[in-house]
Amino acid sequence: MPELPEVETTRRGIEPLVANKVVAQVLIYNGSLRWPVPPELTSLLPGQQVNAVDRRSKYLLFAFSSGTMIVHLGMTGHLRVDSLQAEKRKHDHVEIIFTDGTALRYNDPRRFGSILWTVDDPLQHVRLSALGPEPFDRKFNATYLHKLSRNRKVAVKPFLMDAHVVVGVGNIYASEALYRAHIAPARPAGKVSKAAYERLVQAVTVILTDAIAAGGTTIKDFANSEGKPGYFTQELRVYGRAGQKCKACDTLVKQIKLGQRSTFYCPNCQK
Repeated sequence: MPELPEVETTRRGIEPLVANKVVAQVLIYNGSLRWPVPPELTSLLPGQQVNAVDRRSKYLLFAFSSGTMIVHLGMTGHLRVDSLQAEKRKHDHVEIIFTDGTALRYNDPRRFGSILWTVDDPLQHVRLSALGPEPFDRKFNATYLHKLSRNRKVAVKPFLMDAHVVVGVGNIYASEALYRAHIAPARPAGKVSKAAYERLVQAVTVILTDAIAAGGTTIKDFANSEGKPGYFTQELRVYGRAGQKCKACDTLVKQIKLGQRSTFYCPNCQK
């Protein structure tokens, strides 16, 4: 599933190709995504200009003068910008055609993604309003995590992955951040000190920044491409390395399940 860095890479790749363009036509070939694609988009969007493409968590926000189109890529969704002459592909479900002869195409083999519409503040939409802060937001700090975690018995890794706590820290990134912060993933969140949360906040910020940079260097142009951003290509320190030596101390990396997710850690470096 695309995580925050991949979605941000998509946003950065798509926005220059659609910003300030005017919609000529909207075609919905299959509106049966996770939630039905609003059929009124075919009449609402023509004549409107794309003012900006923003992101909140894993949602892309396409701002128009009369409202916002909210896109989630789900498990297998991706966006690309094609010329109208480019052949449509299997699983192209929605096509937004612009007056300059290009088209934004949404492709999703498993159809777990979504395209929604709101005329209100998109940040107050039911899918976004309860989300926690962005990992780059000043609100995401050690004081916030320490206070929120008091008396919480849940393990710190699923606590960190909870989108109500902070958005965008997926399974790989959570394992890697906890390793860099020297925190055992199974430790109860309420037992993590404020100093340890200081290290964790810094680790999350660095890892996500590196992941966005890695994705940004993989795809140079979202036009006439698969429209898929690159994934975190830097050498992972624990994730997927069960049974291999820790890069810091030679202890064997262990794998456990936390919150039904595979979790990797070094039992010597992480306490």
